[in-house]
Amino acid sequence: MKVIIVSDTFAPDINGVARTLGMLARGLMARGHAVDVVTTQENDAVDGPRTHVVASAPLPGYNSLRVGFTSISWFASLFQRLRPDVLYVATETPLGVAGIWAAHRAGVPVVSGFHTNFHTYLSNYHLTGLQPVAEALLRVVHNHTARTLAQSRDTAEMLTRMGVQNAGVLDHGVDSRTFSPLARDPALRRSWGADENTPVAIHVGRLAAEKNLQLLQRAFAVYLEVHPHGRCVIVGDGPSSAEIRDACPKAVFAGMRKGEELARHYASGDVGIFPSTSETFGNVVLESLASGLVTVTYDYAAGRMHIENGVEGFLAPLHDETAFLDQVRAAARQWNDSCLRQKGRLKAEGLSWDAVVAHFENELHQAMQSTLALSSSLS
Repeated sequence: MKVIIVSDTFAPDINGVARTLGMLARGLMARGHAVDVVTTQENDAVDGPRTHVVASAPLPGYNSLRVGFTSISWFASLFQRLRPDVLYVATETPLGVAGIWAAHRAGVPVVSGFHTNFHTYLSNYHLTGLQPVAEALLRVVHNHTARTLAQSRDTAEMLTRMGVQNAGVLDHGVDSRTFSPLARDPALRRSWGADENTPVAIHVGRLAAEKNLQLLQRAFAVYLEVHPHGRCVIVGDGPSSAEIRDACPKAVFAGMRKGEELARHYASGDVGIFPSTSETFGNVVLESLASGLVTVTYDYAAGRMHIENGVEGFLAPLHDETAFLDQVRAAARQWNDSCLRQKGRLKAEGLSWDAVVAHFENELHQAMQSTLALSSSLS
């Protein structure tokens, strides 16, 4: 099978979408498929797919992310050279739309992914009035594809309510070999001012308004009420970085990390705190579980799918900030609960990327078969 993935973000970008697409691409290649990626910057990884770079511009407010631009005719020329069997469009941007329209003209089946709740971010940037327009555009784009793969049941149900047809769920895996308690680094903890008896709370993610950073500030304050000599660590960067640095002067800011270095930071913490309510999935939740942290998040997306409250971690009802802070207190009190941490780790070990890639492969095959059946019925 020859697959083209279309996405404005891909490695070397550092974000959940880029990491997920990288795992899917390499997984398909390991299963014998040819994978090309149309994106906004070169990927020179030896084990990665071949990339085709288009013109791009920084996304307003996110200089680290770029939006790609190209034409339907450019895609048509690419299709003539590569002869793809199926297209996977991961971003609903001008780049993704051009790919979908070109694929329709060429008779190439398209599966789309819904990886980011950009339409809900508008309220964080005082553009709430544009949300109905954004939802209408999303509905049109996704209904021109054979299948839309959401990242969680919650997101698939939201898409269905918006009028997106044929929405399904593609779960996530986690690399439990890289993200592991074995990556714990006493020297790194000492650099944070923590020894093995010092409880460390850690947050990993993009520092942006839609990540509910005000609640993160309050959660850290609650954590330090329980452990006045504890440490709070933030891993990540983004447009709200300066704001949260000012709001959390006692926190350690580790900046952007990736790969084994990121795994070392996770495993060197004790409690993972993730207050975002805008995730389509939440890779950080699985990475936290895999790293053996006591994990606190909301009861939706990855948390709802993979955590039983009080067993593998702590969940709060979605949008209930008081309950979330109560769960942070509970996690702080059980920061060194080896049973809870081991159960979270065991849950993560069962979430294989191999199974996710096999599911993805099957979705692509089904789209191809549906297109062939339709062509046969019309001929």
